[in-house]
Amino acid sequence: MTITKQVLVTGAAGFIGFHLSVRLLKNGVNVVGIDSLNDYYDVTLKQSRLEILLKHNNFQFRQIDLKDKAALDNLFKENSFETVINLAAQAGVRYSITNPYTYLESNLTGFLNVLEACRHFPPSHLIYASSSSVYGANRKMPFSTRDNVDHPLALYAVTKKSNELMAHAYSNLYHLPTTGLRFFSAYGTYGRPDMALFMFTKAILKGDPINVYNFGKMKRNFTYIDDIVDGICKVIPHIPIQNKGWDAMNPDPSSSEAPYRIFNIASRNSIELLYFIEVLEKKLGKKSIKNFLPLQEGDVEESHADIADLERETGFAPTISVEIGIDNFVNWYLEYFKVKI
Repeated sequence: MTITKQVLVTGAAGFIGFHLSVRLLKNGVNVVGIDSLNDYYDVTLKQSRLEILLKHNNFQFRQIDLKDKAALDNLFKENSFETVINLAAQAGVRYSITNPYTYLESNLTGFLNVLEACRHFPPSHLIYASSSSVYGANRKMPFSTRDNVDHPLALYAVTKKSNELMAHAYSNLYHLPTTGLRFFSAYGTYGRPDMALFMFTKAILKGDPINVYNFGKMKRNFTYIDDIVDGICKVIPHIPIQNKGWDAMNPDPSSSEAPYRIFNIASRNSIELLYFIEVLEKKLGKKSIKNFLPLQEGDVEESHADIADLERETGFAPTISVEIGIDNFVNWYLEYFKVKI
């Protein structure tokens, strides 16, 4: 990876943003990280991540909310970003059902401010987080970026699909190279407390029941954070160009006549939730108390990613199995929270 100027990572104190920043810093990249440090989940965890990042001399931090256009514009004026990686967003499918306006403000207005800043102070490459949630009601497996995704099941998915459309418009109007990354069920150390592995681990250790939706028959591309970060790093120098073979009569949604690209980032295999729980139980040496429930509103029974384009074009190769990933997470959890089993 050859990066000579600064890289901006938004959401640097978040789960994926933290791990990506650590990888870049260890590779000698100068990283400017911004984060609002909001209280969607325990701010202490975000501060713990930030403390690790601040130990690196090539890291700078600014507490900025993407909705603050003036602060973001000033940041771009003061720096020369070669690559901008936008990972800041209001996350969570179910939270979007009860708090819709939060998603419009953070994920749409915030991303528009990033696009405008990139328009006036253009980087070589804007990379941004999309989500597997955009596939919504699609049932054709595996999910391909070449498929239509116009049937979202929750507002979170709407905002992520909107980000892709907004990026395309800016790629077209201002020749800004943009790449959207649809992440699939990321998990790992320093993960979000509202995600399944974190909640399951906490509940099982306490002897509390866990809610198992769709009676455990859901399937997911659980993707370990190291593989997610590998994918992002391989995309950084892979700056999109115009697809000269793009056919407007048979449009490919994953590319364009504009310098625009969409990729899935995921593990190779879709794993059933019950097996995921079984691996966790073995690691903890303790059986869970399962509260079986039907599928939640806005959720899908199965997600399975087609990652062939990313593999072919960048050399991406996910390697971390669920067994290794869960082992790593539990080891971190026990040490971080000082729990003995």
